[in-house]
Amino acid sequence: MSQGSNFVDYVKICCRSGKGGAGSAHLHRDILTSMGGPDGGDGGRGGHIIVKGNTQIWTLLHLKYRKHIIAEDGLAGGSSHKFGKQGKDEILEVPLGTIAKDAETGEILFEITKDGETKILTPGGRGGLGNAHFKNSVQQTPRFAQPGEQGQEIWNILELKVLADVGLVGFPNAGKSTLLSVVSAAKPEIADYPFTTIVPNLGIVSYRNNKSFVMADIPGIIEGASKGKGLGYRFLRHIERNSVLLFMVPADTSRTIREEYEILKRELETYNPELMQKPHVLAITKSDMLDEELMEEMKQDLPKIPSIFISSVAEKGLVELKDMLWKAIEG
Repeated sequence: MSQGSNFVDYVKICCRSGKGGAGSAHLHRDILTSMGGPDGGDGGRGGHIIVKGNTQIWTLLHLKYRKHIIAEDGLAGGSSHKFGKQGKDEILEVPLGTIAKDAETGEILFEITKDGETKILTPGGRGGLGNAHFKNSVQQTPRFAQPGEQGQEIWNILELKVLADVGLVGFPNAGKSTLLSVVSAAKPEIADYPFTTIVPNLGIVSYRNNKSFVMADIPGIIEGASKGKGLGYRFLRHIERNSVLLFMVPADTSRTIREEYEILKRELETYNPELMQKPHVLAITKSDMLDEELMEEMKQDLPKIPSIFISSVAEKGLVELKDMLWKAIEG
């Protein structure tokens, strides 16, 4: 994922599906037949608006400036039972983890979680039946057919919630971006100032026996993020789709490790209590500045969750961290 405006995780679009084509009210006539029966064909279905999952897409940027999505109308039926052409569907490719909502009610319609998965966002109108369908013993030559069904025009919201096996949770400058850059091929922006990360970054972490898992660096949370402070509220939803939460607290924090973990946990719980049901792992970062005696002393006051001291720069404890995360992912 690239930084800045290239990452878009929310779009509101007006979707107008195609109108169904009208059925034909034709009566058969040729050189040998002057009073033939009904042979009108059905109209074609109007085009759907379809959402499709694509693993090669990481953002909704390509939809940001497409406020109106319009599918093609179906064509009318013809003589000799000819069906009208179906309107062309409009397919919107989206990243995995995209949720579709009704913009007016806020109702969640569906979620895209697999590559190639398709869901109809706005169905096209059905084509009308031709007069051949209405012939019966009483009415031998019906001179009417069904009109095509109107398409729908609905405002929808597409919202991306990043899908990852491990989500990194921590205050700004906790070392999340550095860890991601060391254990994967991701190249997040790294600098010594708050909110270096302003969009989620994804990286694939290689593990033993050609296994791998996806790690997401979520923008730094601050105290009060669940109430809208800082950048946290906007991106807290991306944590909802992570299987395991890796809390990262720097060894040089001004608080105790436990205090900082509890503040982070409280922000997540306030935002969504269900996040407390996910496996939690704690990594104490920048631990290359600690000696063994000090680490043993700090261990006495750590929260009762799987914990490890690491240093991304010195590549200390990273193999053990991967083992711990893999165990949590496998459950």
